[in-house]
Amino acid sequence: LVMVFYGRNGKSNLVSMENKLEHQAKNQITYDIHLPSDLGTLYKVRLGLQSSENSISQLFLRHFKMQNTSTLDTFNLTINKTLPLSLNGDRWIEFPVEWPLKEALSVVTYHLTVFSRNILSERNLLHMTASVYGTHGDTGDRSLLWSLQNVQQGDENESFLVIVDAVELGELDKVVLLISSKTDCKLDIKKIHLKEALKEYPIYVFEVNEAFSVDADKPEIKREIPVSFVIRGDKQKNDIDNNLHKEGSKARNLTEYTIKVYTGDQRGAGTDANVHIILFGSEDKSEVFQLSQSLEHQDPFQRGKVDTFKIKTKKLGSLHSIEIGHDGKGFASGWFLEKVEITDTSSNSVYCFNCNR
Repeated sequence: LVMVFYGRNGKSNLVSMENKLEHQAKNQITYDIHLPSDLGTLYKVRLGLQSSENSISQLFLRHFKMQNTSTLDTFNLTINKTLPLSLNGDRWIEFPVEWPLKEALSVVTYHLTVFSRNILSERNLLHMTASVYGTHGDTGDRSLLWSLQNVQQGDENESFLVIVDAVELGELDKVVLLISSKTDCKLDIKKIHLKEALKEYPIYVFEVNEAFSVDADKPEIKREIPVSFVIRGDKQKNDIDNNLHKEGSKARNLTEYTIKVYTGDQRGAGTDANVHIILFGSEDKSEVFQLSQSLEHQDPFQRGKVDTFKIKTKKLGSLHSIEIGHDGKGFASGWFLEKVEITDTSSNSVYCFNCNR
């Protein structure tokens, strides 16, 4: 029996229970384990059998209890599982640690789909594992060939699904593959898809696109594959569609107004200051609009000129007044305004506001 302990600051090495026996009662074994002090608060334990291909013995785990001998914080968990989970199956189970007053992570079932070319024909001679890494740690090495589901096999392409139970990993960032074989062979792996079983999205895509030459006399091949991209799926699309729909609805509810501003024809009438306007109607008032982009003149509000502006705002009803003014900036900012004409383009109603000062 071996264990790996995960703390907020890292994880322990593989802890073998072989020589750690403290005392043994009926159906109960107690171990005394010393963990690095800088591991931080434990949040997860991975527990399994030391890999032994010839071993078919099974271990039934009923209950797990762990106590910090300094703080006396105690954690209890009923397991009731047999390792390995099936003959030559996954040799690991993992669970979150629920300390008092600390929120624990949950156990998640992950679907790992391998897209390849010739793994299925070689599977009986291969040993192939994947370790998935995320923001909350890793799964450790999990066998990819012990329980295949949804097997799809064509002339050139194949795919199969592997189910992995693990304490939730958070955002996934890489997969580490380990490959070895009893005979020399070549494997062509295209990509790996990973997602939570109960969720359609996100799907994490790990592009491999490599042909592996596996030599029986050489050490196992190790490949670290970072996430290539993430398919966020329909929720992301729906969010965009909903926003576009909202914007579209908002746009359909807007009214366009054409504003003609008449600057008087007398000495010093023009201004270089920044001009703003607010429209007041029977139903609502507009926001503040800066009148800067004249349709006629690059330099608006010059003596004796008419400048036209178009604005869109919410439905205001019949206009009854306006506020128009400037910020006093620029040389000779004083402005003689003759009048303002506003056309509601939805009804072709024209409103005239005389100023003459």
